[in-house]
Amino acid sequence: MIAVGCDHGGFELKLAVLKYLEEKGIEYKDFGTYSADSVDYPVFAEKTANAVVSGECELGLLFCGTGIGISMAANKVKGVRAACCSDKFSVEMTRLHNNANILCLGGRVVSNEKGVELVDIFLNTPFSGDERHQKRIDMVMAIENR
Repeated sequence: MIAVGCDHGGFELKLAVLKYLEEKGIEYKDFGTYSADSVDYPVFAEKTANAVVSGECELGLLFCGTGIGISMAANKVKGVRAACCSDKFSVEMTRLHNNANILCLGGRVVSNEKGVELVDIFLNTPFSGDERHQKRIDMVMAIENR
């Protein structure tokens, strides 16, 4: 199950991604927003992030105008490793090396087509499991416990 959330700036991109998920038969839970009316992105970042860290959902997808604000908000939730990306290489590496559990995209930065392509890469790239990468992830996650 994939957790999905957005604000008004990412609403159209979210719709394109939901269509992709449905076409691929990928289950998701939509945490809103449900229109292009102006809303506050931290609300939807927190709901989506909580679903990921609780185990209700395996991974998360978040969308706002740039992807930046919503990623900052999501990363405040303990256990989240949200990455704001806008290119294929970064998306692949954030899964392979950082084991990111939430991808954040900007609806005003990438086209719907590009966004769907990036989501596909994110969902289909596993963590490498390399010891050196896990060590670094553990170090990053330890920061939130200090």
